[in-house]
Amino acid sequence: MPKKLEGKVAVITGGTEGIGLATAKLFVKEGAYVFITGRRQKELGEAVSTIGTNVSGVQGDVAQLADLDRLYETISNVKTRIDIVSPTPALANLFPLGPSPKSISTNYSTSM
Repeated sequence: MPKKLEGKVAVITGGTEGIGLATAKLFVKEGAYVFITGRRQKELGEAVSTIGTNVSGVQGDVAQLADLDRLYETISNVKTRIDIVSPTPALANLFPLGPSPKSISTNYSTSM
């Protein structure tokens, strides 16, 4: 049975942990070649080792244009195209989607 992503090339930003790492593992399992990015080399190397095959790690911060240029250059040297981009924000914990029970409790207590 063919894999869903066989022959595809994916770029996953923030691929060293959490949802980004899980996505990278799944994409490789489904046949894609994956480039993951991360700001910290140690965690990037660990993620590449965890994923195993069909993966390259590129250190950098996607908020820095020079790092994005290096990412594109690396991809161009290894593969000829990008089929999938999965941007995984590293700042997700700083910006909650809505009030949490703790923040509601804190705000209520402060207001009273």
